[in-house]
Amino acid sequence: MSDEHTPHEEEETLETEAQEPDGAVSEEAGELTVDPLVEEMRDRLMRALADAENTRRRAERDKEDALKYAITRFARDILSVSDNMRRALDSVDDAAKAEGGEALAALLSGVSMTERELMNVFSKHGIKQVNPKAGDRFDPNVHQAIAEVPGTGQPNGAVVQVTQTGFTIGGRLLRPAMVLVARDAGGKGGPQEPTPDTEA
Repeated sequence: MSDEHTPHEEEETLETEAQEPDGAVSEEAGELTVDPLVEEMRDRLMRALADAENTRRRAERDKEDALKYAITRFARDILSVSDNMRRALDSVDDAAKAEGGEALAALLSGVSMTERELMNVFSKHGIKQVNPKAGDRFDPNVHQAIAEVPGTGQPNGAVVQVTQTGFTIGGRLLRPAMVLVARDAGGKGGPQEPTPDTEA
């Protein structure tokens, strides 16, 4: 008997070896085991995919922010136009309107319509007014206190008067509302004063 293999047997042996390469999934005692190198590569692939997805989301968020806040500097500059229109309308009292006749009435109507149109344009671009009413609670996030007024009868820190309207753009503060705030006679401090630390 010869120990030589026939060509047919050699082909079967090569096929069996090709089906079980090193570092692949193998079956032992009915259980699947994964080579540590394959597991490490899979982990690296999953991390790379997660990083790519995070980068894509960040880029989309940056793009949205750029579109939303690109006009911030322009909007801040044009707020003075809105302020001047409001001052022009507020400067004419009822007596002056009565004496001014139709010409003044037409002028004031035109200024008022222009102001409304400007507010519509602001609204279309996400710019909103911050105009608190008297008695509203002072909010340091959107208000700036320019003075405290004692003896108003209102609670300490309540808005007494708005001297300049504030604005936000896309939810971010563009300009705070300038306000006068109430200071109670027994109050210990205004809205912007920190509470003093007392040591025993």
